[in-house]
Amino acid sequence: MTNNDILKKLRVALQLRDDEIVDILALVDFRISKSEIGAFCRKEGHPKYKECGDQVLRNFLNGLVLHLRGPKEGPKTEATVQDTPPQKRVSKTRKAKYTGLGSVPYKNKKGPKRT
Repeated sequence: MTNNDILKKLRVALQLRDDEIVDILALVDFRISKSEIGAFCRKEGHPKYKECGDQVLRNFLNGLVLHLRGPKEGPKTEATVQDTPPQKRVSKTRKAKYTGLGSVPYKNKKGPKRT
């Protein structure tokens, strides 16, 4: 599968237009024209076909992450850490009982084995 195939499939799956792809690439400071995007999405035998390079696809994927998730949050300061409520702690045996993690004492209902 080529970079062009990946770009075309993402374009169709996410229902993106050429100008939206240009905007997504602008999020990561990568400038490209709509006509180049169109050239990437053409059939391989077409005279205006252009191969999509690794740099274009990499920047598109990084821009797509920013587009879908939003900008990355900065490091937490002391004020934001103090504002978050503490999480409830669950004992190991209770966690093991409900999630299968940790060790739970085995209880033999029949009693010890006799030889």
